[in-house]
Amino acid sequence: MIRGWHNMRFGFAQSIRLMAVLLFVLPFTAQAVAVDDTPLADPQKEARAREIMAGIRCLVCQNQSIEDSNADLARDLRVLVRQQVALGKDRDQVEAFLVARYGDWVLLKPPFNLRTLALWVFPPFLLLATLTGLWIRAKGVRRKTSIEPLPLSEEEKTRLAALLDQEGGQT
Repeated sequence: MIRGWHNMRFGFAQSIRLMAVLLFVLPFTAQAVAVDDTPLADPQKEARAREIMAGIRCLVCQNQSIEDSNADLARDLRVLVRQQVALGKDRDQVEAFLVARYGDWVLLKPPFNLRTLALWVFPPFLLLATLTGLWIRAKGVRRKTSIEPLPLSEEEKTRLAALLDQEGGQT
């Protein structure tokens, strides 16, 4: 006899398990909702704040701007940027404020200075070293393929002839 969902009976243990699963899963659905920030009342200031936010790195997501991130820290940084813009500060002042708190890493495009020298110099150096290594390896492979094989010794010729005779007799 086939039972449908409406005919199933849950015992006490099954009901407890179902409630435990629901209690475990339901709180996580609330975290999936994007955080809605309160924009500035002045549209020009809000546009300036969003422009600044696009250049600030989310310290949780790392390669995402705080404007695009839903992380709690990104929301807090958006609030900070809006507060600074509401106080009348320009982009450089807001960025200087954030750099003083979080370091040059907070900027998606960090400035070129002594502290960030490795960020600017290392990637091109690594690319150049990789290309040089590949070129040297390719040049070495070409050189190896152009080497002529050594001729067989008399002993090797004798062994080869014996193997060929043995194989010819088997077929």
